[in-house]
Amino acid sequence: MSATHATPGDAPRIVVLGSLNMDLVLRVPRAPGAGETLLGRSLATIPGGKGANQAVSCARQGAAVDMIGCVGRDAHGTALREALEADGIDTTGLQVAAADPTGTALIQVEDNGQNRIVIVPGANAQVAVDGDALARRLAGAAFLVTQFETPLEQAAVAIDAARRAGCSVLLNPSPVQPVPEAWWPSIDTLVINEVEAQALAGRAADTPAQAAQAGSALRARGVGRVVVTLGSRGAVAVDAEGARHHPAPVVRAVDTTAAGDTFLGALAVALAQGQGFDAAVALGIRAAALCIQHAGAQPSIPTREAVLHSPAAPAWTLP
Repeated sequence: MSATHATPGDAPRIVVLGSLNMDLVLRVPRAPGAGETLLGRSLATIPGGKGANQAVSCARQGAAVDMIGCVGRDAHGTALREALEADGIDTTGLQVAAADPTGTALIQVEDNGQNRIVIVPGANAQVAVDGDALARRLAGAAFLVTQFETPLEQAAVAIDAARRAGCSVLLNPSPVQPVPEAWWPSIDTLVINEVEAQALAGRAADTPAQAAQAGSALRARGVGRVVVTLGSRGAVAVDAEGARHHPAPVVRAVDTTAAGDTFLGALAVALAQGQGFDAAVALGIRAAALCIQHAGAQPSIPTREAVLHSPAAPAWTLP
């Protein structure tokens, strides 16, 4: 399956339906135990949300991006809109909830870079997709990108609109929920981590070989291609030609927040520009490796120029 609507070097158009959160980032030496009080190192307020992060990643990799979502009528909502516009993202699809506050994510980051995240959806739960209007917006777009931090029923409307518009769908089902069976044949590219792969495929996906088997099982349901991300171990790409493991470069992790969103944006833009699946996965890994070396969600998402100057690793074919 292909989502190529541009030649390499062009700016493909990508429409993102998803969440916008203001991240409250607390840096701690380690995670506190139950009932323990721990002194934190710092507290920062940073634009985030899976949908907004993925939109920013796509934009910084060279795409023309439309963002569809919902924020509150509050200072956080205004700040999130302005942050997207600073990256050249079209925010005319952003809605404003009358009563709900902008979504919030409470992110605890340990000294080793590991994070723990609690999301309060707020206005994200109020986004309403007009299928006919979205189908018109998707005309000529390379991808519809969506996740599960907004209501599933709205994602269903969006996927149907993409099908009618002839636009490829890139789904990141996170936080993981069961994917309706009717969706599978409409998904061009599925991006999941090892936890999501196990939940959706019903089998372990902790090693590259296991991830390949899980990805193949999901492809059998009608998905065009699957990427299972494995953190520091890279990612496994699965398509009609089989499975390949793409290792990740060894870097010092400062904050893993938005690494998966950064990967997805680089992958989507590379595919939309006509690059091969393996080249796109490798580019996504390089982008994620740069992301985790910096703190915060959107501030850590690299530009295309930075990614192209970062090291690459060879891929390995899996049995």
